Amino acid sequence: MDPAQKRRYKDQLFAQFARIGKALANNHRLELIELLAQGERSVESLAREADLSVANASQHLQVLYTAGLVEQRRQGVFVYYRLSESTFPLWRALRDLARRHLAEVERLVARTLEREGDVVSLEELSSRLERGDAVLLDVRPRQEFAAGHIPGAIPAPIEELEALLPSLPRGVEVIAYCRGPYCTFADEAVELLRARGFQARRLELGLPDWREAGYPVGAEGSAPGGGGA
Repeated sequence: MDPAQKRRYKDQLFAQFARIGKALANNHRLELIELLAQGERSVESLAREADLSVANASQHLQVLYTAGLVEQRRQGVFVYYRLSESTFPLWRALRDLARRHLAEVERLVARTLEREGDVVSLEELSSRLERGDAVLLDVRPRQEFAAGHIPGAIPAPIEELEALLPSLPRGVEVIAYCRGPYCTFADEAVELLRARGFQARRLELGLPDWREAGYPVGAEGSAPGGGGA
């Protein structure tokens, strides 16, 4: 391979790698990736959740699709997206890298969220569920619970949690989880639960991390306390 050919090869190769970086270099697209990590969603659903217009959400999703980070399917007039197989590990690595190297991430979390006490690790949660000595709440929207959840979790969307409190047992710790370490739903749930006299903590990570770690995930129709594949 002559020097000119080698140079062309490297330029073209790294330009392809850069396509992934360019696709990720937008805060709205990263939020869409986190939402899709919970399960397949329509463009309209993603737009509502991310506070985007349908046209804007569609444009961002097309960028992710062109880079191979998401897949799509059509059903009638609707287009549904899901993450490509290797995209969540990439998102998790990016999220963790930012946490380690950008001090502003932790400062922002500390300014915005009141996280009193320690959090529950995936390993601890698995052990607690096996022993049956904790109540687990999934405080994500019901659509996300239906797409997949930690077996044994009670669906408790954050806007419905207040009404659910009388049915929760006292004297046992309540663990809340949502989309991931920076999702605010679990923190809001813990704050409400503690204000009502419950012992409560949040799961350190989220449902996608639980799945990625190889733990079982419940499917739509599986009852709280039951398993799923």
